Amino acid sequence: MHASTETPRISRLALLVGIAAATVGIIYGYDSSNIGGALLYLREDFDLDATAEGWVTSTVVFGEIAGALFGGALANRIGRKPTMVLVAATFTLFSLLSGIAPTLLVLVIARFLLGVTIGVSVVVVPVFVAESAPTKQRGAFLVLYQVATVVGIILGYLIAMALAPAQSWRWMLGVAAIPGLIITILLLRLPDTARWYVMKGRLADARRTIARIEGPAVDVDEEVEAITAGFTNARASGWRDLLRGPYLRATIFVVGLGFFVQITGINAIVYYSPAIFESMGYTDDVTKLGLSALVQVAGLVSVFIALAVIDRMGRRPVLLIGIAVMIVANALLIGVFAVGGGSFDGALTVLGFIGLVLFTAGFTFGFGSLVWVYAGESMPSHLRSLGASVMLTANLTANAIIGVAFRPVLEQSGTVAFVILGAMAVAAFFFVLRLAPETKGRPLDDISQFWQNGGSWSPKD
Repeated sequence: MHASTETPRISRLALLVGIAAATVGIIYGYDSSNIGGALLYLREDFDLDATAEGWVTSTVVFGEIAGALFGGALANRIGRKPTMVLVAATFTLFSLLSGIAPTLLVLVIARFLLGVTIGVSVVVVPVFVAESAPTKQRGAFLVLYQVATVVGIILGYLIAMALAPAQSWRWMLGVAAIPGLIITILLLRLPDTARWYVMKGRLADARRTIARIEGPAVDVDEEVEAITAGFTNARASGWRDLLRGPYLRATIFVVGLGFFVQITGINAIVYYSPAIFESMGYTDDVTKLGLSALVQVAGLVSVFIALAVIDRMGRRPVLLIGIAVMIVANALLIGVFAVGGGSFDGALTVLGFIGLVLFTAGFTFGFGSLVWVYAGESMPSHLRSLGASVMLTANLTANAIIGVAFRPVLEQSGTVAFVILGAMAVAAFFFVLRLAPETKGRPLDDISQFWQNGGSWSPKD
């Protein structure tokens, strides 16, 4: 494609795409952390022990797995935009139902359905952004989703902290309906992606969308021809295509990456930060929630750094640096719990806080930023939605394991809990080192060449 040498400017439509993705990210992040505050009072209202807390927390994750399984197929069938509108509207409904739930059973059902909508969203949003964002800013746009997710996590803790004196878990859960309503209205103003229009034979709509996104810097007809050629040269997409050459290697990568993102334990920190601080000797609810928010602020700083460097350093270096920081953080937390045992003094609690800060900062810089980038960039056009589905399904399966298992293990031994997470981080480092492609600056339609060359941008002799 021939592009102008002028400095690219972000169009109004591209900016709206970024804002829409950010709002969905805030919803996702808020729902991840608000349960941490709500559990402080749910356990008393519904008489929950540590195991029951894990299951209540993970109910939404089981729904997310179900949503992720069919999210890619739904986005292919009805479109990226209509799928996102449906997600936002149902998220609003089920957030309200969670807040007014009269019984534990109703709450569990509401959270499961809420999870289904989130599961669809985490599949379709990276695809929508990757296919809508200008090529030169695509990495930054995808990382912006993680920025918004961390902001949502922080808001979840801060709102829980504000509501803690009233012990109002209903408001903590129900207020998520507000951004859900906002994003529903915003999404109605956006077109679908050019690649989806091409997939459905709507070439005029594809041309209009490309012109609005890219502006005069791109030859619209040439861009449409390139997208069309990508679909024409590919077989009709289906689940079995993910298990055939040359894309089996790509499937192994996205499934493994999705699994490692969560099995390394970030949501153990997000869901159970108040419980972790409690295990370190903190007793005041406002303090536990406030410290949990501060941990996520560190994560927000690191994701802004990732946002600044992702399209300069490249995907692989950012991801490997982030995982290395997580390994160091796990080593520190293992030492803190091993020395502290059942009694923590001031120095150990400070070191524990630093360990959680490093863990979260390393995650958001690496995994947190790159999971959305790779979800949008790792597969060719005809497999992108299905690839995102299997990636996020693996991600959410690991999330469910962490949600159910971490709380009881933490109660028995914090040392064992972080030894397990540390071992997973080491395994993740070597997995990424071996399989992750470098997609910086590459057009989306070129990724098929990487997998067709056996995991290399240059053909192998």
